[in-house]
Amino acid sequence: MPEELRELLHRKARNLGKTIPELILELVTDVTNSETRIRIYEKLHEKYMKEAEDFYKKGDLIQASEKYWGTVTTLLSIIGELEELPHYKHIHFNEIISHVTEKTGDRELPRLFASAERLHANYHHGFLKKIEFEVHREDVLKLVQKLKNYISKVRT
Repeated sequence: MPEELRELLHRKARNLGKTIPELILELVTDVTNSETRIRIYEKLHEKYMKEAEDFYKKGDLIQASEKYWGTVTTLLSIIGELEELPHYKHIHFNEIISHVTEKTGDRELPRLFASAERLHANYHHGFLKKIEFEVHREDVLKLVQKLKNYISKVRT
């Protein structure tokens, strides 16, 4: 891929709070069906979680921050697909969290999501100390489990 195209995709994805694969998936939405997109989001989720944990173990908190964000946004995109909600911009992720909070009554979800957003911001600005990072990481792992549980219930 030409470097200019890669840089353009990187800038566009960054502006939308997405990774390049998520942006590309969004761009091809018209030519894929929902089931296919969900399978792709599931694979991306697994990939990001593995990478996040690997970066965390290596002490690369900046890269781990963005990968943890990706683990959350891919799950939110799955929920968006399952419940026919928009999931293409950062604001849509907020709206999905609100939707799930209203449906489940789990008032912890917005706070846990705020931790994911904090990690996303850390990727761009690199301001978190390790202890703060770990607090937000624990919240993200808890959020991931709650979102997976929600997805399982929606599918049944």
